[in-house]
Amino acid sequence: MAIPDFSAHGIAAKYAVLVDVGYLYAAAGEVLLGAKERKEYRVAADELIQALQKHALERIPGELLRVYWYDAARDRVPTVDQRVIAQLPWVKVRLGNLNARGQQKGVDAQIRSDLEALARHHAVSDTVLIAGDEDMVPAVEAAQAYGVRIHLWGVEPPFGTNQAERLVWESDTVEIISADFLRPFFTRAPVPVPVVPTPSPAQVFAGRTVKPMPPKTPVGQVAKLGPGRPRVEEVGEHVAQKWILTRGRDNIRDLLPGPLLPTVIDTELLIEAEKELGHSLRPYPEARVWLRDGFWARVYREFDLGVGISSK
Repeated sequence: MAIPDFSAHGIAAKYAVLVDVGYLYAAAGEVLLGAKERKEYRVAADELIQALQKHALERIPGELLRVYWYDAARDRVPTVDQRVIAQLPWVKVRLGNLNARGQQKGVDAQIRSDLEALARHHAVSDTVLIAGDEDMVPAVEAAQAYGVRIHLWGVEPPFGTNQAERLVWESDTVEIISADFLRPFFTRAPVPVPVVPTPSPAQVFAGRTVKPMPPKTPVGQVAKLGPGRPRVEEVGEHVAQKWILTRGRDNIRDLLPGPLLPTVIDTELLIEAEKELGHSLRPYPEARVWLRDGFWARVYREFDLGVGISSK
């Protein structure tokens, strides 16, 4: 159903987009890949969010307040992907808890609370709601009582419907997002391939006598004496161990197969390492490579993979 063009009546809409990520991902994974669990696929979430923002703007001419991204994580500790999404402009990540059985807890309550609060404070005139649970109905009705229009978006189902009938009834407009719209952002997860162990320089040159050459320093410059490789690799392993304990094995597994790290995570690794070392590694590019090598060495051991060398 097409959403009315409010600009034709001189009405400037201000709207928010509320996304139940559990519903969106599960429904899209099923229709696109026949997947039952999130670990079976990967999502280009940043690109998907941009596409949803553009899609909303085409249907509700006006000003976007923000996108609310409702997901869950174990003990509410954000995953790698969630930390990257939280850095996006105009996006607010809300996390419920993910229990040991993989069930989300508290997500629906957060959506209902935000929807009612936005309406009560007249922060928006319209809300796009991407969800399917009938538990959303009381919040939809409450928001409508404050004059907010609710535009319900759903994911194209493989058959039947994947949204509660009453939720569809109560919404002001309803639109189904096609599988073709979502397809570019969902790919099947690769099966991790064990990394072939890379021989160390000591193994490569075992038995050879090599006379070390003194480093050459350009005239007029003083050579920078950075930290030694063993110490930096050790710090990289310490950070990896800390993250495995605090963020959980499942979250760290999301980084595999490596050896590249998302920019946000790579920066966090550098900051934590500098805290442990007590000085900056920024002037020493080679030290940052050693840091990543140590990090991946610990991660690969955790998952019984070989030791690789980072290429970033």
